[in-house]
Amino acid sequence: MDTTPLRDAYRALLDAAATVADSGDPSPVPQAREWNADQVLGHVALINAATITTASSVAAGTNTTYDNRTALDTWTIERVIALAGGNAGLRERIRLQGDALCALGGPALSEAELDTLVPTRLLSNDKLLVDQPMPLRDLITGLAEVELPGHTKQLLALLPNGAQATEPSIR
Repeated sequence: MDTTPLRDAYRALLDAAATVADSGDPSPVPQAREWNADQVLGHVALINAATITTASSVAAGTNTTYDNRTALDTWTIERVIALAGGNAGLRERIRLQGDALCALGGPALSEAELDTLVPTRLLSNDKLLVDQPMPLRDLITGLAEVELPGHTKQLLALLPNGAQATEPSIR
């Protein structure tokens, strides 16, 4: 599996996070029902951890599921922010997690492993998006194509210069 799009999506997200952090207010007040920069990064770190866990479980030949509800829990997000040491720690964690996912999604997993169906439950903004088995490959490409770009836009929308996202945020 070519992980170049995933690597590029992580780079864009981390560049956006650094831009927001360097803007003078690393946690600008978001619009109603949106997250601040640290909360976005905490959510992404949790999504990454769940994806790494799922990919590792598939590689180990064990049964697994993928469920993003924990990554939407405010208490859990705040706990991850604290454990990572804030914005800079979250960015470093996400960078390292991205490296791990690119390694797992690339040469570490076989095509058969990437095609393994994983029972999946995905929610966004309190709406059920997916509740069915999905290939592990689709979970990884979903990060590159939807999840990370959505959160990149969400971060950039926090900038005072009005770099607003044109689509609803992904939570």
